[in-house]
Amino acid sequence: MEMIEVDKLVDAYISIRNERDNIAREHELKDRELVAQLEKLEVVMLERCNEIQADSIKTKKGTIIKNLKENYVCGDWDNFKQYILENQALELLQQRISQTNFKEFLSTREDEGLPPGISTLRQFKISVRKPSNK
Repeated sequence: MEMIEVDKLVDAYISIRNERDNIAREHELKDRELVAQLEKLEVVMLERCNEIQADSIKTKKGTIIKNLKENYVCGDWDNFKQYILENQALELLQQRISQTNFKEFLSTREDEGLPPGISTLRQFKISVRKPSNK
């Protein structure tokens, strides 16, 4: 393949990537505006529910439903990890491998191979950089 053809491929790739970035930025800005508007409306609707002590308000246009959302946060991971180990409560954690930590873990145990149940998925990817401004 001639270098000119490769230059055209790289140029097209960077142009499309830049256009996607522009569209994504515009979308993100507009989406943030819309999310902010929705949040303001939700505050007003929650106030109305609280004023009339209702868990829902039915209207001709739709129904407002007041829900309680609970999230659990950990302020002390060391103590929580100890609790999980002591109670054999691994189900309290999400089942996901930290790619960075796992790679580091494996680098210290190269002769042991992969732990049971683990396989490796490898694939080549292409990345394209703009020319540097020298």
